[in-house]
Amino acid sequence: MNKTVSFFPNCKKYKTPVGAATVGEPISLTLKFTRPQNPSEVYLVLTKDGEDPVRYAMNLVKDEDGEYTYSLTVKVTSSGLYFYHFDIQNEEQLFRVGSDVNLHALLGKGSDWQLTVTADEYKPTALDGGVMYEIMPDRFFIGGTRNKTKSYASYREDWGGVPEYKADENGKIGNTDFFGGNLKGIARKLTYLKSLGVTCIYLTPIFEAHSNHKYDVGNYMQVDRDFGTTADLKDLIEKANRRGIKIILDGVFSHTGDDSIYFNKQGNYGSVGAYQSVKSPYYSWYKFRQWNNDYECRHNIDIMPSTDDTDSLFDEFVNGQEGVVRYWTRLGLGGWRLDVCEQLSDGFIERCVNAAKKENPDAVMYGEVFMDASNLTVNNKRRSLLSDGKLDSVTNYPFKEDILNFVRCGDSNRLNNTVGFVINNYPKHAVDCLMNVLDNHDTARLMTVLGDNGEITCKDDKATATVKNKNATKKLVKMASALQYTLPGIPCVYYGDEVGMEGFEDPFNRKCYPWGGGDKELLKWYKALGAVRGNERAVFAHGKYCGIDTDHGVMFFKRKTENDTVYVIVNNSGSEYTPELPQDDYTDLITYKPFSGKVGDKEVAIVKATKSTKFSVKPMRK
Repeated sequence: MNKTVSFFPNCKKYKTPVGAATVGEPISLTLKFTRPQNPSEVYLVLTKDGEDPVRYAMNLVKDEDGEYTYSLTVKVTSSGLYFYHFDIQNEEQLFRVGSDVNLHALLGKGSDWQLTVTADEYKPTALDGGVMYEIMPDRFFIGGTRNKTKSYASYREDWGGVPEYKADENGKIGNTDFFGGNLKGIARKLTYLKSLGVTCIYLTPIFEAHSNHKYDVGNYMQVDRDFGTTADLKDLIEKANRRGIKIILDGVFSHTGDDSIYFNKQGNYGSVGAYQSVKSPYYSWYKFRQWNNDYECRHNIDIMPSTDDTDSLFDEFVNGQEGVVRYWTRLGLGGWRLDVCEQLSDGFIERCVNAAKKENPDAVMYGEVFMDASNLTVNNKRRSLLSDGKLDSVTNYPFKEDILNFVRCGDSNRLNNTVGFVINNYPKHAVDCLMNVLDNHDTARLMTVLGDNGEITCKDDKATATVKNKNATKKLVKMASALQYTLPGIPCVYYGDEVGMEGFEDPFNRKCYPWGGGDKELLKWYKALGAVRGNERAVFAHGKYCGIDTDHGVMFFKRKTENDTVYVIVNNSGSEYTPELPQDDYTDLITYKPFSGKVGDKEVAIVKATKSTKFSVKPMRK
């Protein structure tokens, strides 16, 4: 920390509240400095995004031994994105105090700090402190007799085989090979998921569609028959809820499939689709540059025509009284994940959230966002996704990238800084339920990303490559997953990561779960992490994050509530590490053994003072 001037927005000594503020809430700021000497005035300079700055005179609180302390309490009367710095005036000149790359104060330069102001009051969600698990239904488990309803499909009988990846004569990969996983299969594995500590299942799309991944929706009001029926979905939700597990569906509203009731390019539906006639009831849903072959589509993939969510008919279809969101939420859903959320308008997102919460006030609404969701700019327009009745939280890609960077090269300072920026920029409710991913259906598998896969020159190599240094890679996976489970937010485990599944990007990351196989050592590890969160749910749900030592390849931090403190040490320094803990005996919450006081290189310890260690759930032993 700069000794000349001191301010840090994530510490209550300098700023309350930490993180985002609500409209009308008192915001207290304290600045300390030893230079410049003899200040005449000190100002807070606060700027609402897109408006002129406003200067507020701060009050001298303390002048002792050459150290000055100034403070100010302000109330912001309108929501939005704000930025601020401090000005110190003395007889000679005006000195600016801004933020360095670590959010600490810097005299004479630096950028502005961000202040997010929202009209939303803080409200914990039902998912806070839990464990999320992502499932692609076709690749998880076959329950009962397989449904085979598509004449064009390749119905595979080789569970665990390599998904189709070679293009057809037209140069396209159809994603039309089906292995048979379904909703009944997921229901049959709820006991297994409960053993992992899972409290929420996020399902990739389940609605009728041409492909196996279902991101090319054909009918929003129909469960794909290969996956089962509406009754099967309802049964899964009810059985999961009885085990304390919520079900979240993937809402793909930025586009549909071209082979759908609504577009009907292939003519496979009895409806008059937008591709077939400008008089179609669905014509206004789409963005035709010139009807009918020239239209906007996702990633320029013509099988996924983009929708216009500002169209009143489309909006009513999705968000109306009998619309898609309310219809399915009524079955008992725990929430939704909105696919490619930055491509949806703010108004549509807000109405989608409202629709879900009218059916279930506790529904948790996520958005797929790849950057900082608090200050996102899309098409030169600032977006507001986490405030004023919009999303509860988002997919946390900033943590993902820097966790992976840390376990690869030991850059702990960068990871700690990213955590700090998210805590500062996001509302606390969004921080507490961040969807913390390390991989998913869109990315290469965690084991593959962190391992040595040999020389890869073509897709055939990707289909057959396996990690060569498995033991070394598992250590990296353990470090990464420990951070995923203990940093603010909720870990979202991609199915099969817990047994070391491998694979490059789509479709190799979408192989079938290896029931009866997989890495048993990793499975025990993930069960142990799940037990830690189950036993210490309050700490990981709402506990404050405080970095203690985050330099030189060590992530040593604590999660703290008024009643409990858990310490996390992840060591990637290259040598043994001894954390400085308050004088006490500690229990390692992973092994449930006394903590030795040292953490080896590429090792993890999650510890709590022995006298305060209580378990409501039987710990998983290694």
